Amino acid sequence: MYGLPEIQFFMADTVGEFWDICLMAPAPMGDGLMRAVAQIIFGAQTEETVQRARGWIRRRSPLTTGRMLELLAEEAAPRIVVEKSTGTGYNRKFLQRYGAMFPDSRCIHLVRHPRSHAESVFKGMKEMQWNGRPMQWLIDLASYPTIEPGQLPDSRHKVDEMDPQKAWYVLNQNIRNFLRPFSPERKLLVRGEDVVSNPDEALHRIAAWLGLRTDPEAISAMKRPEESPYACLGPPGAQYGNDALFVKDPVFRPSRGKPQSLDGPLRWRKDGAEFLPEIKTLATEFGYA
Repeated sequence: MYGLPEIQFFMADTVGEFWDICLMAPAPMGDGLMRAVAQIIFGAQTEETVQRARGWIRRRSPLTTGRMLELLAEEAAPRIVVEKSTGTGYNRKFLQRYGAMFPDSRCIHLVRHPRSHAESVFKGMKEMQWNGRPMQWLIDLASYPTIEPGQLPDSRHKVDEMDPQKAWYVLNQNIRNFLRPFSPERKLLVRGEDVVSNPDEALHRIAAWLGLRTDPEAISAMKRPEESPYACLGPPGAQYGNDALFVKDPVFRPSRGKPQSLDGPLRWRKDGAEFLPEIKTLATEFGYA
């Protein structure tokens, strides 16, 4: 398979619309796509190939984003592309667009314990900044100002509070509801903690579900993310496109699989509150305790 950087394609119908969104974004949102095109189409990620990639993309502005992804998949064949943009789950329209463009694809719903998720958000706000300010998507994860009325049953809390459990709930509900009609062969729930704490078993399960090799050599290769051409900062003009904390030290981290509890006060809440009942219920359905 071929793991792409985050290209965020399903935010728009066409490449031109997507590019306009990138130009207006406060952070370099188009870097992932430019790096992917530079690597897949032009064979390397350099300042020159990034410039060529930018022109290549702009010449294909009328194409749908789905067709553009197909072009990359055709060039990457026989490897199967993996599109892992975390922003797809932010909006139900993005998920619906993805579903309409790729109705036969298979999906992994990757989840994380809400407590470690929230702590990671706050860590990211400190260490991942753009022009001296936390990136907007991290601010949204911490406060979730775009929460839709009625999505979170408990509306007593202000949406501008720094409480990432709300975004955790909404994003996972979006994905779960979207995947509900999918057949079991097309969807798989994976807990990130299981992958890092017991990788051989978890990766074997995923590979078997996908119909891939499950021998020790194949499983071992999956535990070396640092070998990806995107597991580092890119060249000038397209440095990002992947989690900035990951590219600083792109290695497998079993320590991230340590157990967390759904009970007890949340360290980021000044009032000593615990998880909302809705968060506990959904997390329990994912197998957390």
